[in-house]
Amino acid sequence: QVQLVESGGGLVQAGGSLRLSCAASGRTFSGYAMGWFRQAAGKDREFVAAVGWSGVVTYYADSVKGRFTIFRDNAKNTVYLQMNSLKFEDTAVYYCAKGGVRTGGPSGRPGEYDYWGQGTQVTVSS
Repeated sequence: QVQLVESGGGLVQAGGSLRLSCAASGRTFSGYAMGWFRQAAGKDREFVAAVGWSGVVTYYADSVKGRFTIFRDNAKNTVYLQMNSLKFEDTAVYYCAKGGVRTGGPSGRPGEYDYWGQGTQVTVSS
């Protein structure tokens, strides 16, 4: 069993920055890709960013490319999402997820993740 706990969400003005963290329990964290997804009110969950098991390979949604950075610290069992130049449309609940395939690469498909956190709210005021 893996537990993922997100933190770092909050209220920020447009143009500001936030850093989300996702702490994972268990010993399996370092061998798996990790991803961030988000869901705005009334919308479907969408992919934001993912990082491969080693931290070298990353993958971003076009909407956040150049503004968000995903990285991980395997020694701390934690994955981060640094969000800069935030926009009103970034407002959503952000979820982290663990890849389901050992040493798998980063993916934007929700079905390739087997554990999800409870989410953290990010609100960007315009």
